[in-house]
Amino acid sequence: MTVSIADSADVAENAVIGDGSKVWHLAQIRENAVLGRNCIVSRGAYIGSGVTVGDNVKIQNYALVYEPARMDDGVFVGPAAVFTNDHFPRSVNPDGSLKSGHDWEPVGVTVLEGASIGARAVCVAPVTIGRWAMVAAGATVIRDVPDFGLAVGVPARRVGWVGRAGVPLKPIDEADIEADIWVCPTAGARYRQVSDDVLEELS
Repeated sequence: MTVSIADSADVAENAVIGDGSKVWHLAQIRENAVLGRNCIVSRGAYIGSGVTVGDNVKIQNYALVYEPARMDDGVFVGPAAVFTNDHFPRSVNPDGSLKSGHDWEPVGVTVLEGASIGARAVCVAPVTIGRWAMVAAGATVIRDVPDFGLAVGVPARRVGWVGRAGVPLKPIDEADIEADIWVCPTAGARYRQVSDDVLEELS
């Protein structure tokens, strides 16, 4: 396997691109960024300095991933999604002087294994998107999303659960089990809701 980089892409010499990854037209990958194996960075996407990306990650057209974001294996970032990196953004200091890189402290978005970020969603750092969670298109995430959480709206809030297949889970009624049990309608996988923000997989 080899790395495929479009002629029009802008990839820093010291960026690390894993085997089998593809970088498409007009994408930019900045200095010291690290991408794992079999990743796809689509047309016009931006990966900031020092961003770390796991294996099998898809970053769709014109997504903007600002440092120091981190993505684990199997993450999906939809078209035009944005990961911010500044608590209190300003162009200038109180005295009117132009801010430099030394005048603020970047904060990052963390996306854990298998999670998906919908098209045009905005993740406002610092937030963590949990394992296999789903952020709906157009959502604005200002607080952490739990594992398997389905978050929608502005600001985003958890409205349900999704399984590893990405399909919303459905509750099932089992009188002999005290905890809430949820099932994936496509894969049949079962999950138990332990608390308002905790869902665990059942073997």
